[in-house]
Amino acid sequence: MSIIVNKETKFIIQGITGKQGQIHARLCLEYGCNLVGGVTPGKGGLTVEGLPVFNSVEEAVDACGIIDASMVLVPPFGVKDSAVEAMDAGIKTVIPITEYVPVRDTLAMRECAREVGATIVGPNTIGVISPGKSKIGIMPGFLYSEGNVGIVSRSGTLTHEVASCLSCRGVGQSTCVGIGGDPVPGSSFTDILKMFRDDEETRCVILIGEIGGAGEEMAAEYLKEAKYPKPIFAFIAGSTAPAAKKMGHAGAIVAGNSGTAESKRNALEAAGVKTARTLEELLDLACEMVGLTS
Repeated sequence: MSIIVNKETKFIIQGITGKQGQIHARLCLEYGCNLVGGVTPGKGGLTVEGLPVFNSVEEAVDACGIIDASMVLVPPFGVKDSAVEAMDAGIKTVIPITEYVPVRDTLAMRECAREVGATIVGPNTIGVISPGKSKIGIMPGFLYSEGNVGIVSRSGTLTHEVASCLSCRGVGQSTCVGIGGDPVPGSSFTDILKMFRDDEETRCVILIGEIGGAGEEMAAEYLKEAKYPKPIFAFIAGSTAPAAKKMGHAGAIVAGNSGTAESKRNALEAAGVKTARTLEELLDLACEMVGLTS
């Protein structure tokens, strides 16, 4: 099955004529994705990698039929309008890759998604990949392999690292979701865990968190209340980060005793999650679950 993205997922790239849009259009096509076109206002009639460019999402839908998803690769202050335009045109999955999107804009996108029943993944994300099927994102596809381990993560780099190391050990992934490193994500850990719960292809889930925010603690509450049926393994980055100092992602800042790696691990462990202090330990836990040893 997989979640969010599969082989049939038909999508567009908003901002396809920009440098990043052109690069990732080519890489998505090389991966075998069902990318059908792109949108850049004022550039309608051009082509990128043989794909048609439209002036609006509505034009793209009229020409291509139902479109399942959009990858948004536009400058930060254009992300909200692009995402809302996509949802207004009936697109149900919007994945803004862009960094530095204002928090108020993400909140507006989330509210629009709630009203129309759409899903926002990001911003400030690598996107989503279901290995061997499709990807809507900027991750190097060759690092990932098809299998039964789901990954949900705030860190793109650590997602690459964990998936690559699992693949080297012969353990593939069902779907890998980068929820993004911003203080307010379009989809939370809890949102993605709910999807994995109902995915027959996913046997266990790796949760990669980091200091700052309360997303991991909220996920722990959900796991306890839902009596989550699948094994969860977690790693929280930032154990050695000094308090009250922003580290990397905009959401990675510790205030007092809130948002620390220790508090997140404690909450997850109380919910029955096996937490790892190192990536090596995390990999060992996941491999043991699927019957392999390092």
